Amino acid sequence: MPIWLYEIRPLYAAIIMVLFIEGISLLGLFLARRFLLPRFRYSEGINDAVSGTVQAIGVFYGITVGLIAVGVWNTNSKASDLVSKEATSIAALYRDVSGYPAPLRNELRSKLREYTVFVIEEAWPAQKIGKGQNVVSGTKILDDFQSKLFSFEPSTQGQSALHNETLRAYNTLIEYRRLRIDAVDSGLSTVMWAVIWLGAAISIGVAYFFKIEDAKIHFLLVALMGGFLAIVLFMIIINDRPFYGYISVPSDPYKLILEKLIDLSP
Repeated sequence: MPIWLYEIRPLYAAIIMVLFIEGISLLGLFLARRFLLPRFRYSEGINDAVSGTVQAIGVFYGITVGLIAVGVWNTNSKASDLVSKEATSIAALYRDVSGYPAPLRNELRSKLREYTVFVIEEAWPAQKIGKGQNVVSGTKILDDFQSKLFSFEPSTQGQSALHNETLRAYNTLIEYRRLRIDAVDSGLSTVMWAVIWLGAAISIGVAYFFKIEDAKIHFLLVALMGGFLAIVLFMIIINDRPFYGYISVPSDPYKLILEKLIDLSP
């Protein structure tokens, strides 16, 4: 899907989707009634046959789209969980490094603050426009943090236990960060989108073959089918890329950690 569709307000995106699908559907019906249907010889009961075909296709397509919609919603929920987990891992690591002796403690805490600010002010805006993978400043910040952390040599048993726990917390942060970055560009494959759009076209196209003398009724029925499909497809599209656009997953967990923990620490 084009990135601009995610950047505008959901209401406008929904209107665009409905108008686009309705326009294509009704244009197809107009062409079918004008050039295709007159070539067929309709007999009694043809509408029953078409209705059965519409129902059969609708059932299979509805199941397929329903499963895809559930998967997309789960992806969106998991993205929110990843954000919360990464923010929580920053908080846990910040508390661990607070037990180190100065000046290393201050250096490590400063790097964590720098990374948190980077995520809020640089990574998140880049993710919203589909350029999250191009922002590499976070890697350098964490590399500097890692170098300082690895340079510490515990001198007591307590420091050794703290250092081991801090290393585990750091590895956890790296893991959640990697998962979040990978999730930024994740979404339905080209094959899945082909199935969705082709299925929608077939579902609407079959309805063209109803024998309805009043063109207004025929256009109204196709318009209702197209509108319903547009709403369903809009729901899938808007949730397929949880880090993109206007209603993307917010960076509030990082802001909370920054405001309530990091900036309040002495």
